[in-house]
Amino acid sequence: MDDALLDRLAIRQLVEDWAVLRDARMWDRLRAVWHEDGRMMATWFQGSRDEFIKVSEEGYQMGVRILHFLGGSIIDVAGSRAIAQTKMTISQRATVDGILCDVVCTGRFYDFFEKRREVWAIVLRQPIYEKDRLDPVDPQARIRLDADLLGQFSEGYRYLAYAQTKNGFTVKRDMPTLKGVEVDALYRRGAAWLAGQPLDGTS
Repeated sequence: MDDALLDRLAIRQLVEDWAVLRDARMWDRLRAVWHEDGRMMATWFQGSRDEFIKVSEEGYQMGVRILHFLGGSIIDVAGSRAIAQTKMTISQRATVDGILCDVVCTGRFYDFFEKRREVWAIVLRQPIYEKDRLDPVDPQARIRLDADLLGQFSEGYRYLAYAQTKNGFTVKRDMPTLKGVEVDALYRRGAAWLAGQPLDGTS
């Protein structure tokens, strides 16, 4: 196999490792998926690799249940840098207004990778949120959502944000979705990264 294919296989393996290790709470092994300065962006958290691991475990101990499932990938490699886009689904079970619900959000992981000292790892993970829904676990249950609160969030992660807000999280309001200025800006950052430019701010 040529080097380009080997690079893509290594990056895809890291994407798969992240989902399994994060959901299985294998935190020490999860750290190796990122570089030491790696950062994670999510609706409910934005910060460093180590901070993400810490708050994820704290959330689990408080009853937060979030799982991840992966689909296909496209991986663009330019020397020691790469952008990987991977179809994914986020599944969170949470109580919303007294009713146990499942929230499912489909989108993409948009990952900034770099090869340092011959090792690929994530520098930044930025999800793109494309479509979501909320359903009571009990199909006979009925839930009435607060339309004013729901309308505050972007289409793409509206129901996920609603459930997370109802459970005490502060949700970032300007995450990339299927279309719009946020995702266009993300694509420009990805192109700049592949062109060798520094990664700009991640707030």
